[in-house]
Amino acid sequence: MNEHLLQYIWQHLYFNKEELQTLQNEPVQIIYQGSRNSNQGPDFLEAKITIGTVTWAGNVELHIKTSDWIKHGHTGDAHYNNVVLHVVYENDTTINNNVPVLELKNRISNNLLGYYKQLMEQNSFVPCSKQLQHVNELVWQSWKERMLADRLQQKSDRIQQLLQQTNRHWEETFWLLLARNFGGPLNADAFELIAQSLPVTLLAKRKNQIHQLEALLLGQAGLLNGAFTEDYAIMLQKEYRFLQAKHKLQSVIRPLQFLRMRPSNFPTVRLAQLAMLIHQSSHLFSKVTEAKTVEQLRAMFDVTANDYWHYHYVLNEAASFRKKHVGEVMVTNLLINTIIPLLFVYAQEQHNNPLKEKAVQWLQQLPKEKNSITTKWEAVHVQHQSAFDSQALLYLKKTYCDSRHCLQCAIGNSLLKKQVTS
Repeated sequence: MNEHLLQYIWQHLYFNKEELQTLQNEPVQIIYQGSRNSNQGPDFLEAKITIGTVTWAGNVELHIKTSDWIKHGHTGDAHYNNVVLHVVYENDTTINNNVPVLELKNRISNNLLGYYKQLMEQNSFVPCSKQLQHVNELVWQSWKERMLADRLQQKSDRIQQLLQQTNRHWEETFWLLLARNFGGPLNADAFELIAQSLPVTLLAKRKNQIHQLEALLLGQAGLLNGAFTEDYAIMLQKEYRFLQAKHKLQSVIRPLQFLRMRPSNFPTVRLAQLAMLIHQSSHLFSKVTEAKTVEQLRAMFDVTANDYWHYHYVLNEAASFRKKHVGEVMVTNLLINTIIPLLFVYAQEQHNNPLKEKAVQWLQQLPKEKNSITTKWEAVHVQHQSAFDSQALLYLKKTYCDSRHCLQCAIGNSLLKKQVTS
């Protein structure tokens, strides 16, 4: 037993309520158990409880043992002056504070306690993996909707930070997020720093010259400092040195990672693709907000790095021919993790509910993500059909399952409730 579980039990009244009595042998009737308090003070506020013949309106404090009242320093604390009932799992002492005490130790289902203990000690992919097939589909759908909303809000917080950093410049914020996504897991921070060093106004002036865009991006990444023998690499180096001096640019001091990744994902290739995207687009964020379908969004990011990169993965080292096209998987990832969250925040700020609803609908139309986490969800028979589902399940695993927050989870609640009635 711990206080979180005791609070959960009290909140949902998951105990035997027949013939309740205080330790002073006064009958207790719970009219309203109160609302959970997440701030300083008693655990439950504005409860309504009849003790003896008097109905009290006030607060309820919960502890594992009666003596915890003293250990937690509540004696003399004004926040606890309006406590009308002290609920404990086990009574171990008498406190002369005139607050009635209710003990629940022999009123809680052993099945509930045993199942909760099992969840906390379970080492499987998710604590409740063996019971998931018993969860009602409506519970699953409702909770996935909540998880997706929370995940979008989490991403919204990051977007709001960037908006503040760019003085609420949407195009500039979009550029930072776009570059970060192109960096992938290993180089995201470095790509964002590169984007910060190259404002959209500067890139707009050079957008008609693909080699100048490549020079700026590769140069700011610190990739044009070597001694090159190929003409194209030498030309990019010269262009960068000219532009660096002209615009007083300081290259990013953040080494890029090449190890343990496929050559097609090398940062050189991604920067070249990013340069082509800038070259082929104009007012990209505005066009994104005006898109009508997912297919239109996909088409905006359907780019291929210039011809030099068909024969290269890095500068100055020739390779066999392969077009460096931004693949469907990467575009899907870009839509899920950058475009749609940004659209969601933009729609919220503009009070544009149709656009916000469209952003969520697009997640339902995008294919589900395939990674180690979603594969394990499928292994425990939790099916997902779209990016809407996989985003919700990724957030659920990281935020609730990994931290054993089963008491705050609707799935965990559903399974725990079955133990109360079994």
